[in-house]
Amino acid sequence: MTAALAGHELVLGYPRSTVVHGVSVGLEAGVVTALIGPNGSGKSTVLRSLARLHPVTSGTVELEGADSSPLSAKAFACQVTLLSQSRPHPSGLTVHDVVAFGRHPHRRRFAALTDADRGAIAHAMELTGTTTMADRAVDQLSGGELQRVWLASCLAQDTSVLLLDEPTNHLDLRYQVETLDLVRDLADHHGTAIGVVLHDLNQAAAVADRVVLLHHGRVRAAGVPVDVLTADHLTDVYGLPIETTCDPDTGRVRIEPRGKHHLRR
Repeated sequence: MTAALAGHELVLGYPRSTVVHGVSVGLEAGVVTALIGPNGSGKSTVLRSLARLHPVTSGTVELEGADSSPLSAKAFACQVTLLSQSRPHPSGLTVHDVVAFGRHPHRRRFAALTDADRGAIAHAMELTGTTTMADRAVDQLSGGELQRVWLASCLAQDTSVLLLDEPTNHLDLRYQVETLDLVRDLADHHGTAIGVVLHDLNQAAAVADRVVLLHHGRVRAAGVPVDVLTADHLTDVYGLPIETTCDPDTGRVRIEPRGKHHLRR
């Protein structure tokens, strides 16, 4: 299957250091790809490079269907969106205002919202459980509520590729589960190509079709969860004993780190 969005042999870094070394990753329509690995392994940097928000030292980022000429930022944003970790905390705006930001790539400058815009905004708010917040000021929201509002803004952008950097961060258990359910629904029912950075390995095992395990800016393993989320791979990369089991009925991997108190009752 052709990747909807792909990075080939990406070398990425900052002025005084290279942090990603020759990483290749492809996101396919209807497939959830999880990027996992310890802090500093390059997960978020790779994701940002796919969103054209981090410069590529060498390698290429390719969007399916794009011709050889580079897409404008606006045209690219009509096809790819990113929910990043670092987002502004707007003041003086309502939840509806922030979600409406997602329609910017589709609108003419200074144009009013169209029926299509309003429909996309309403649908995104319904999916994220933010409809009842529409008139609330965003500077009065909790961190978890604001996280859902920014996710709604991404969904209102209505793109074929969705990039999520730790989307369950700051959310309570209910909304963590609902966010992961939404990620699966977008892939399964809308054919969205999804790349998601997750720290929770059990969440990655539950939601992802493919997993890319990064270590020191390189791919340690990539493939289906049962092949990547092995005790050997994870123990080596995370530097502590990790046991894994596989549910014979669902095929889902379960990960359990073994700290010094793991036998305590």
